[in-house]
Amino acid sequence: MSSEKQLTHLKLERFGTVLRVTINNPRKKNALNRQAYQDLADTLNSANHDESVNVVVLTGSGDFYSSGNDMVSAATEEGSIEERLARGNAILRDMVRAFISFDKLLIAIINGPAIGIAATTALLCDVVYMAETAYFYTPFTKLGLCAEGCSSYSFPLLMGRSKASEMLLLNHRMSAQEALSYNVVAAVVKRDEIETKLWPQILEHGKLPIGSIKAGKMLINRFQREKLHEANDRETEALMDRYQTEESLNAIMEFMMRKSKM
Repeated sequence: MSSEKQLTHLKLERFGTVLRVTINNPRKKNALNRQAYQDLADTLNSANHDESVNVVVLTGSGDFYSSGNDMVSAATEEGSIEERLARGNAILRDMVRAFISFDKLLIAIINGPAIGIAATTALLCDVVYMAETAYFYTPFTKLGLCAEGCSSYSFPLLMGRSKASEMLLLNHRMSAQEALSYNVVAAVVKRDEIETKLWPQILEHGKLPIGSIKAGKMLINRFQREKLHEANDRETEALMDRYQTEESLNAIMEFMMRKSKM
């Protein structure tokens, strides 16, 4: 038996002890606006304290996992630029904290392209599966910005400094096969086998003893959590500075102009 709940841009489905969270904003390639950030943080925090949930699975609807931050939506919010930046930065920081602080099994199924904050937070999950046609893309310097979602720490840890720098500084697009070769993901799967083969396996994972999972995860992460929290704090501070630079404002305006012509 399963149950379903629809938030603004998230679809929540329960399958026994497994909660599937699907980013569901297909009109904007599953872009995440501030409300989606808040809903995702609230969902993770709630599931972390819900004794009936053992596993949370994150994925996207349609062809995209997520195209990242919805910049158009952020630009049209009310308030001064400073107020909007501060508010958005606080929501971003809290959402990333929810990923870091999640004590249970957190799985990402990257069904399609994962861009920006979608890519960086996906790699905070315990296990990541990736469709063979998907890719990770973090074009931060193209926008005059900097690393976010703990990627300044997690990317070098996962893939080594050189490849991480290529991703975070040179806007390299990492294919699924490359992600597998760098041990960034656990497995690459065919799109049409996500539901038929991978999902039944994940439902079985939901039957594992949760106390054992939590103890094992605590041991695996015992040296990382404090550093991840520090990375999140430093990154959001740096982003506040970057957002207010002329080169970032110009790059974002160019990006939004290109989007409006598409």
